[in-house]
Amino acid sequence: MPKPSLPPTPPVPLTALLAREDLALRQIAGPPAAGTVLHGAHTSEMADPYPYLLGGELLLTAGVHIPEAAGAGTHFDDYVSRIVAAGGAALGFGVAPVHDTVPRALVASCETFGLPLLEVPPRTTFAAVGRAVWKLMEHARTAELRRVTEAQQSLAAAASRPDPVPAVLHRLARHLGGRAVLYGPEGAEIAAAGRTPAGGRPGAGPAAPDGSSDALTALTALARLLVARGSASASDTTPAGIHLAAYALGAGQGFVLGVAAGRRDPGDHTIASVAAVLLSLLTGEQHSGSGAALSSALVRLVLGDTAEDVVPLLGGDRWLVVHARPAERAPDQLAASALGAALGSPLVDLAGDVVRVLVPAGREPGPQPGWTLGVSAAVVPGRWPAADTQAARALGRARATRTALVRYGTRAALAELVPPDEAEAHARALLAPLADNPALTETLRTWLSLHGSWDRTAVALSVHRNTVRQRIARCAALLGTDPDDPDVRMELWFALRRAER
Repeated sequence: MPKPSLPPTPPVPLTALLAREDLALRQIAGPPAAGTVLHGAHTSEMADPYPYLLGGELLLTAGVHIPEAAGAGTHFDDYVSRIVAAGGAALGFGVAPVHDTVPRALVASCETFGLPLLEVPPRTTFAAVGRAVWKLMEHARTAELRRVTEAQQSLAAAASRPDPVPAVLHRLARHLGGRAVLYGPEGAEIAAAGRTPAGGRPGAGPAAPDGSSDALTALTALARLLVARGSASASDTTPAGIHLAAYALGAGQGFVLGVAAGRRDPGDHTIASVAAVLLSLLTGEQHSGSGAALSSALVRLVLGDTAEDVVPLLGGDRWLVVHARPAERAPDQLAASALGAALGSPLVDLAGDVVRVLVPAGREPGPQPGWTLGVSAAVVPGRWPAADTQAARALGRARATRTALVRYGTRAALAELVPPDEAEAHARALLAPLADNPALTETLRTWLSLHGSWDRTAVALSVHRNTVRQRIARCAALLGTDPDDPDVRMELWFALRRAER
């Protein structure tokens, strides 16, 4: 399971700072402190602190910047309005050594613009106030990390229950104080837990009945939008203040986790992300209908059924085989699974340094970043082995020509005008001297497909170029032909193509 990122540091309520008796801070203007939170503290004696604020700070000043005639003009209105525009949370004014009291005009401006104003007594230093803010934030962060850790453990335990999906949803809804919903690929609700809050913070009102809130309708719409756009996550807030979030599960399965909560704490996204990972595992291929079909198909093949017998379980009557190699290092199982998901198929086989994927013909593969692909022609299940060979040859050509994707040619040619039986008989007779040496046959076929390039053939076959030269010379001797003659090359290519069928 990927390790989620740590939640951001939670803000601290202004009331917690005012409750510190050692600081003796007193609010003398502005809205009630209960609705204000602090994200930090900053000291500045600039007449315009706007450029130096990030938002959410308690700005501390001793009034050094205040001119003598400030009370008669608009200085304080300009000063306070700039703090509010910058997102400042509150203003702390230090009494002494510059001013004996807080200027009345400053008090009036803070009331006008709705900025909480604190009086900092002479014995309290700005450093002590700043340290107190950061200490409160540290305690808040520790508490939030503890909450997230406990939630992670609780969700993991729920995932191991006999009914893991409902259990995870129930625990998630409880930890977030809201409602958690699992949506299927078509956007329909599959399972849900918890109750939709009335909106806002605790105490805003009674919870709405399950399924009766407009928030649930909005959450369902958000989940369907997420599926339609193919995004990883989305969030929104209803007019009633209910926070909505949706998370895509797995790699292209179409399941979505939706969450509705009355508040959004810093650790909530981390908790919901952990639940999304767990639900992705629980709703993956091994637990879905397609996973059951794959398992059934495998059992039937092992017990003696043919590919034609089991293909109805897999869906589709024509298939492509894709061979792929990564551009840099050897693939692992995780990379192979990711490639299969990108190509839209769970039928993936990691065979050494090549990944093989069986893809329904309706899902036309495209180039994949970091991979070189060879794609077979579309075939019926009985032709899967031939398609596997075609994909391998297409991959070899792609690597030799440094092309991201090569498709095996299926276009009709003049050779198709020859009756199949006669063409195949001619091919067998012409290539009979090479019949007992597949390496020579494959080398000749690859060399001809690459227009006689020694180097590209060597790359395609993963052999030395001198080996290619020796094998082509041996083919020429056994066939009694001159491979440099264009007519000979054309006839050999015709024979090789017919021999593949």
